[in-house]
Amino acid sequence: MQRRTLLRGAALGGLATTGLPVWAQAPANATLWSGFPVGGGLGDQVARPLIDQLRGKYPQPIIYDSKPGAGGRIAAEFVKRSAPDGNTLFGCPSSVMTLHPHVFKKLPYDTLADFTCIAGLCTYTAVFTAGPGLPAEIRTVADYLKWAKANPGQANYGVPATGSSLHLAGAMLGKQSGVDMQAVPYKGGAPLLTDLRGGQIPVSFNVVSEVLPHIRSGSLRALAVSAPTRWKALPDTPTLTELGYKDVAFVDWLGWYGPAGMDKAKVAALNAAVNDALAAPAMKDVIDKNGLEVMRVSPEGLTKAIRENHAFWGNVVKVTGFKPED
Repeated sequence: MQRRTLLRGAALGGLATTGLPVWAQAPANATLWSGFPVGGGLGDQVARPLIDQLRGKYPQPIIYDSKPGAGGRIAAEFVKRSAPDGNTLFGCPSSVMTLHPHVFKKLPYDTLADFTCIAGLCTYTAVFTAGPGLPAEIRTVADYLKWAKANPGQANYGVPATGSSLHLAGAMLGKQSGVDMQAVPYKGGAPLLTDLRGGQIPVSFNVVSEVLPHIRSGSLRALAVSAPTRWKALPDTPTLTELGYKDVAFVDWLGWYGPAGMDKAKVAALNAAVNDALAAPAMKDVIDKNGLEVMRVSPEGLTKAIRENHAFWGNVVKVTGFKPED
């Protein structure tokens, strides 16, 4: 079977420049494990073509597989317990590493100690999105907040999962604006998008790739993005930061990790190969289609981003009063 916070735009470090090592013997396959079901998610859409681009750029063949469940925690634990030989890799959204430690009471691993940062692939913003369930004349965040205050029983926003970055983005907006916004959690982005487009939920926070085609077609409207600066794919959409909600400023990303203790030379080689592959025209098409931004970060830069985001989300959870789950 083949899915700040780059806080305030913090620099993530320079690119690894180490050349690919020459191994004396043909290496065994490595497996990149996803923690989510295979079949069409953002992780799949980026990982599959990237692995294709790595053929010929990295001496070890990589295959793609999945251990879905528990929001990525099953795959994370499996990789954490694997040998640090470079044959077992983990691809996941940044929230698995930076947010999960604050929204789950117990994790069978320490995200700051039990993994090796290998490569960041791409960043993506959250979009505060309105559908036909919100009156058509409401075109801005200020309009929405005024409407929500006047209609408190309808001030609900959809999110793909409880305790996700999208959930907490709405909680922070509600906290800063003084509006009692109630999160309505769904089991994933697909059912949420169905209800948003059908008018069953007036607004939602979504990953940009899920709503971009519908925003471009006009069936949904983007009120704001969570990125600290304007997003390339939605240049006319304001950021929540510029609207005065500076604490709702973050981007998420997709990254590759391995068990703690991986050989530094092998990590540097894979990082260099990934950064090279991300520049391929085929990857540019994937990035642009999904409204993403290429990350191209060194292992050290990715480690720094993990630690900064870990601290950011810890503060958000504290401020919003979100109660960690089992």
